[in-house]
Amino acid sequence: MKNNNSIDVFQNMPVPKAVLKNIIPSIVSMIMVLVYNLADTFFIGQTKNAYMVAAVSIATPVFLLFMAIGMLFGIGGTSLISRMLGEGKNKYAKHTSAFCFWTGLVVGIVAMIMLLLFNEPICRMVGASDDTIGYAKQYLGIVSVGIPFLIVSNSFSNIIRADGNAGKAMLGVVLGNLANIILDPVMILGFGWNVAGAAVATVIGNIVSTVVYLSHLVSDKTMLSIKPSDYKATKKIVGGVFAIGVPASLNNILMSSSNIVINNMMSRFNDMAVAGLGVAMKVNMIVVMLLIGLGTGIQPLLGFCFGAGNKKRYMSILKFSLMLAFGLSAVMTVLCYSFAAPLVSAFLENQDAFTYGFSFSRIYIYSGPILGNVFVLVYAIQSTGAALPSLILSISRQGLVYLPLLCIFNSVFDSAKMLVLVQPVTDYIAVIMAAILFIFTMKKYFKNITE
Repeated sequence: MKNNNSIDVFQNMPVPKAVLKNIIPSIVSMIMVLVYNLADTFFIGQTKNAYMVAAVSIATPVFLLFMAIGMLFGIGGTSLISRMLGEGKNKYAKHTSAFCFWTGLVVGIVAMIMLLLFNEPICRMVGASDDTIGYAKQYLGIVSVGIPFLIVSNSFSNIIRADGNAGKAMLGVVLGNLANIILDPVMILGFGWNVAGAAVATVIGNIVSTVVYLSHLVSDKTMLSIKPSDYKATKKIVGGVFAIGVPASLNNILMSSSNIVINNMMSRFNDMAVAGLGVAMKVNMIVVMLLIGLGTGIQPLLGFCFGAGNKKRYMSILKFSLMLAFGLSAVMTVLCYSFAAPLVSAFLENQDAFTYGFSFSRIYIYSGPILGNVFVLVYAIQSTGAALPSLILSISRQGLVYLPLLCIFNSVFDSAKMLVLVQPVTDYIAVIMAAILFIFTMKKYFKNITE
């Protein structure tokens, strides 16, 4: 049976093989998300209008806020479901997946309505200038229609991995983003729809991903369910999902909020600095998305081992993953630093915007070597259901550490480069915090497990 084969991967497969079997589909998924993000910016860049690039950069943090809601149900649901499967509570896992689906869908519909009603005030709030407000409103207005699909697809691209269906999770991401990538040049350049074309392609891509996941979830090839009859919002389910989901989504929300803050700070230099910052963030995502893929790939494995009380296998998976993450981080850091110029020039032709983008890209990658270990430790903590350490780490990296440092650097230095440097400084602080919090988690949550 499919279910037994999935459990066998978690329980018995040799650690290197089990890790690679789970992280490869996850990394491929993240690569597709990355390519989609780069494609959007690339094809908008082909319009030769840097204000359009700046407008999409400004609107993107709002989009990321709702991706964070998907992460809430996705990461929280995955953590709880994988632990329940490890304990043999399959029916409980069905109730949890149904809760994540229907609650996420309702939140998405409400969010869509709010974005449509308050489009212009939101664009102004996130830093749109008189030169970019028209483009930002157009992009955000169309993208808002796809918010329900965005939340569902982001939730289940994670949750489906919880019962061993990493390949199906990858398929949804690949097909959705492939549709987006193919439609981008057609709609942006072919139809001449510019930022509106990018937004329409994004909405269609999320619809495709959602359809892939729904077709799987109503089949007999999964231990999960989205049947209304399986929906339960018990205290244990809601608490279990939110205990890990809220810290995970807070990280994304704070990341989005910090992007809004730095966009506003950067706008005092000029719109070309904002455009350069947006592209530099895209280049940095090359490293970040790959390493997030590694982290999300191992989370179900670690969660199952924790639920089953198998500390020895848990630690073996963690050690192998940390070594793999360090090696991948080192390679990607060298590549992104070395090829910063051609990467940035692919998106920006304006010389001022390129100069900003190139220097910002190289600054962001300073923390590349340690990012892998940050994400592995974050997902390892989340796999245990340790709510407090997850919360502390999430609100620190992009909030309690990053935002105060950003304000300090903005006050002390009259330099765009110094604003960008805040992120690498924060990342090095974060890896120290992650190591300390992981040690605390192991001592507290594994204290009664000796296997």
